[in-house]
Amino acid sequence: MFPDHIRELAAKLLAEYELAGYTVATAESCTGGMIAGALTDIAGSSRVVDRGFVTYSNVAKSEMLGVPPSLIYAHGAVSPEVAVAMAVGALAKSKADVTVAVTGVAGPAGGTPEKPVGRVYIATAVRRGAAKHKEYNFPGDREAVRLATVQTALERLRAAKPETAIR
Repeated sequence: MFPDHIRELAAKLLAEYELAGYTVATAESCTGGMIAGALTDIAGSSRVVDRGFVTYSNVAKSEMLGVPPSLIYAHGAVSPEVAVAMAVGALAKSKADVTVAVTGVAGPAGGTPEKPVGRVYIATAVRRGAAKHKEYNFPGDREAVRLATVQTALERLRAAKPETAIR
């Protein structure tokens, strides 16, 4: 289902998290559950994956993750502020130790000069730690943007260093 390099990355992440005793949750907009899908495509992932939130609409972001509608209105759904709020909300609504959130414009439509197709914000949050975010501009068509987002989100989860989570 996923390219080999994404499956290998997901397997490494799961092994590292299992060894450290940490769990993960995802909050996804533009990927529509693909990050959780990549993780759960690996046998034994239930020992690490707590849950995944697919919050494609703004209402879902607010209802499922507690993202304030005023934040979405002020900054837009595709923004670092909303990505961070999604990651923090996923922590609050799950038992996970580490979360990743993605929001972006996968295309082919929906881009603007300020937020072009390929613009994605990825945020991670660690329980009792600071949330971090980064902006990306992925090239290619919808599939390429979404796969690049999945790969980068998995890399960001690995960099979140589960050992920094304080139980």
